[in-house]
Amino acid sequence: MSIAAKARLFVPADLRGGSEIALPSEQAHYLRHVLRLGEGDAVALFNGRDGEFHATLVAAGKKEVRLQVGVQVRPFAAAADLWLCFAPIRQGRIEMVIEKATELGVGRLLPVQTRRCQIAKVNGDRLTAIAREAAEQSERLDVPPIEPLVTLEKLLGDWPAGRRLYVCAERSEALPLLTAALPRPKDEPCAALIGPEGGLAPEELALLLRHPAVVQVTLGATILRAETAAMAAIAILQAVRQN
Repeated sequence: MSIAAKARLFVPADLRGGSEIALPSEQAHYLRHVLRLGEGDAVALFNGRDGEFHATLVAAGKKEVRLQVGVQVRPFAAAADLWLCFAPIRQGRIEMVIEKATELGVGRLLPVQTRRCQIAKVNGDRLTAIAREAAEQSERLDVPPIEPLVTLEKLLGDWPAGRRLYVCAERSEALPLLTAALPRPKDEPCAALIGPEGGLAPEELALLLRHPAVVQVTLGATILRAETAAMAAIAILQAVRQN
């Protein structure tokens, strides 16, 4: 019987039983100085493609922390084919969007520049680190990629055929998201788009509604903050997929 893992880490290396992996300094510091693990302690590893493996610390020195990969404990299973498109919001709140979207199983995160955005750029490395930590904590088997920031026009111009885009618009007489999504196949590729704090500009909404993939929906009668709207939309779409 394997020893229960005391930590769970994402690593980019291939995972196969019997191989050894040297951890980068940040993860080595976390295991040695934060969790205070030592040789013989168990760790769970995943890399987004090989599943989850049991591993054991075989070296925990000042210069190097190495793990020996053991048996696979879970085969790989991809996240739901559900994307979140979102206008960047202020620091602190955008990190919450990334963290919670990862926990809820979003497959891909796409920041979108809109006219009323107050943020002109995103720190992709920082957001990727947050997504990785959320994946480690939530026990999902992959880390959702965070795409570079693009304009709304670019997003729509490159939108893949066959993927429905639910545009969550406040003060809308459109169908509720749940009502719009329920008749669709559970495994249909789809995405939700959440606008900025000031909402989508009228010309942006008009542009969206001309696109064949777009379905305008509402999340209810109240005005939600951007991060709340993102979580509500994801939770609804995930519930539909699991119904």
